[in-house]
Amino acid sequence: MSGDVSGLDREELARLSKEFSDTGHVVEPYTRLLNLYAELVELQQMINSEDESLRRMAQEERKTALENIATCEHEIVAALLPKDSAESAGAILEIRSGTGGDEASLFCGDLLNMYERYAQIRGWKWNIMSMTKDGEKIKEVVIKVSGRGVFGVLMFESGVHRVQRVPATETQGRTHTSTATVAILPQATNVHIEIKDSDLRIDVFRASGKGGQHVNTTDSAVRITHMPTGIVVENQQERSQLQNREKALQILRARMYERERQKLDSERRASRNKLIGSGDRSEKCRTYNYAQSRVTDHRINFSLYDIENVMNGTTLQNLIDQLRIQHDLDELAHM
Repeated sequence: MSGDVSGLDREELARLSKEFSDTGHVVEPYTRLLNLYAELVELQQMINSEDESLRRMAQEERKTALENIATCEHEIVAALLPKDSAESAGAILEIRSGTGGDEASLFCGDLLNMYERYAQIRGWKWNIMSMTKDGEKIKEVVIKVSGRGVFGVLMFESGVHRVQRVPATETQGRTHTSTATVAILPQATNVHIEIKDSDLRIDVFRASGKGGQHVNTTDSAVRITHMPTGIVVENQQERSQLQNREKALQILRARMYERERQKLDSERRASRNKLIGSGDRSEKCRTYNYAQSRVTDHRINFSLYDIENVMNGTTLQNLIDQLRIQHDLDELAHM
């Protein structure tokens, strides 16, 4: 913002400052895009040169320029879309084993490790709020993932994840198919979610354990039922009933926030089908095929043949980026 602002009153100055701030995230990539277009024209002239070495160099640089142009164009598209305030929040990540018995529980643990590694790469805080096991087999785990924009990054991970592989216990080499469900909920940090004590039924019970010294001899586990919605949350991760109650309330608040967000979102999109899923847990979204080293996201028909690095979190971002690009383009097309 430039020019003489000495004659403006405080309110007008604040309005102009906000306008400038709101447009800054569009102006910067647009300026880069114009520069890249100019660079592309220069490279094309070099490609038409009679100097063979200059032509080869220009052709390589042209590929990079085109990739950068595509990136800038997506940044501009994303900047023009209306923002969902929930996207800037942290997230509650819930993973549950689905069909497939023991193999489904193992896959649940694999997804847990994948997201934990990805969170480490992104520099997010990772806090397991509750975990339900059958021996060493994970049945359900709830994690609080804190950091700026966590929900906006992970929001498309919700759905049914399917694995196809030969289990370690399979003696005849047959491929088994198992599933796990993932739900991503925004943390209701800056949103007031009213939860009346009169709407809650709180039950306490003895936490399960492995036996011996690990068995909790007090009623420290907590189950909270929100009577108006029927939402039920259990937590027995901590030894303290008070800590379990607080964590259960955090999860309840996140689920209620997501419920309201989904309701408003459904109303706004009722007139059309979305290409990217809403995160309904009944929606099959992704297949992990170990024999082919393939991870396919069915919502956008996109595959990566790099399953090892997807599962250790290092190339998961490639899938997330493709989902975001398609989502943004779909949103822009229906504005």
